Amino acid sequence: MTTETRTTPADLESFRPRRRLSSKILLLTILFVMIAEVLIFVPSVANFRMTWLSGRMSTAAAASVLIASDASLELPPSVQDEVLMATGAKAIALHVGEDSRFIRLSETVPPIHAHVNVGEFSAFAAIRDAFDTLLFGGDRFIRVYGPIADSDNMIELILPDAPLRAAMLVYARNVALLSLVISLITASLVFMAINRIAIRPIRRMTESMLAFSRSPDNPDAIVRPSGRDDELGIAERELAAMQGRLHETLKEQKRLADLGLAVSKINHDMRNILASAQLMSDRLSGVTDPSVQRFAPKLMRTLGRAINYTENVLSYGRAGEAAPTRRRIKLSPVVADVEELLGIDPASGIEFSANIPDDFELDADSEQLFRVLMNLCRNSVEAMRGDDDPATVKRLTVSAARMGTTALISVEDTGPGLPKKARENLFSAFKGSARAGGTGLGLAIAHELVRAHGGTLELRDDREIGTHFEIRLPDAPVSLEQERARRGAGRRSSGSA
Repeated sequence: MTTETRTTPADLESFRPRRRLSSKILLLTILFVMIAEVLIFVPSVANFRMTWLSGRMSTAAAASVLIASDASLELPPSVQDEVLMATGAKAIALHVGEDSRFIRLSETVPPIHAHVNVGEFSAFAAIRDAFDTLLFGGDRFIRVYGPIADSDNMIELILPDAPLRAAMLVYARNVALLSLVISLITASLVFMAINRIAIRPIRRMTESMLAFSRSPDNPDAIVRPSGRDDELGIAERELAAMQGRLHETLKEQKRLADLGLAVSKINHDMRNILASAQLMSDRLSGVTDPSVQRFAPKLMRTLGRAINYTENVLSYGRAGEAAPTRRRIKLSPVVADVEELLGIDPASGIEFSANIPDDFELDADSEQLFRVLMNLCRNSVEAMRGDDDPATVKRLTVSAARMGTTALISVEDTGPGLPKKARENLFSAFKGSARAGGTGLGLAIAHELVRAHGGTLELRDDREIGTHFEIRLPDAPVSLEQERARRGAGRRSSGSA
């Protein structure tokens, strides 16, 4: 058996720095900025190499002006040495038209590793040659050539790449240090912005969720939205709404649990009282009074139903409503029992009308169908009982019809109708009550029993005044011969009358 590991708010504080979201964002920001700097460094170091070579050519070109002005002029060796030292070249050659003149040639011409035309080069070749010099240079020589500015002359140098490589390494070091400083500054600024905009609200929501999971009955654990209008603000409001709904649901469930416990205790004692009353009512069967003999069976049947209801309430938490025991029953006796047990006072002015054919049959559990009709009719009687106007028509009508293989039972009244709140929570216990102080259990029980029969219970909107509930129960099909026999029996009974 596995146990669930729960995270507490204290665990957030004990997270290692590398596990925290803020640390990960900071490190990733530094990494990404460094990658951006590397992408900038690659072309910049290639450009530095070409600039360095161009500078050496410009220095040599300045000295070549004298040579180009007089073909017979010969520079002294000391001057030539100074030019070579200034450029760092082993040899410098000037090409004027078809003539080529050397400023000075050192002892021997070393082997040339690479040829660079500073006037024409591609970005890819410059980057490739730059990294070749950085990684493998230091003891090689480069031939650098190109045109002299504002003339048709060409100049050519033979240079060792050791000074170039040393300058490039210094440049790379400086760029790396500068990139690191820029990365740290940029990452810090980005981190502070992200921490303020996103990480703090996320952390606050996380702490609220952890606190709420530990004590969902505590309203202080519900997150308080900050009022921002971005995605995190929407998340805060939705989280607060969800926690609020869950908090109310848990409170309601606790009330229902407490109520269920109280009802179970009351029903336990009520069952004992009703059992005693049933034992005493059995003695009425021996009384010879005709009135007693007429009411005793109904009293015993009513007490029996009451005892069954209390037992069902006691077992509801374990098994719910019992599955219906469907039999072929007549509807009119069930409706007659409902009318009698309603005990409508004639002085109330409420009229009970039962439009049920005597031979109307259906497949149902008679006791559960009785409870459905009793709950619906009691609600109608209580709704109309509050109207004291003698001119108001107060009528409760129970009717039945058949549509194919479906039995239709209607319960209609001329009362004030259902309020909006009751319609919105029609079959919800403790929410769908049509009157002040009601529980809404009657409609909830009726709806559950009808659904257990595979049927539907719905409120019809075809009445501007009053309330109309319609029960639809799947029933065995009625043959044409049965329907004709039923109609013939109805005509014979009306003829004899």
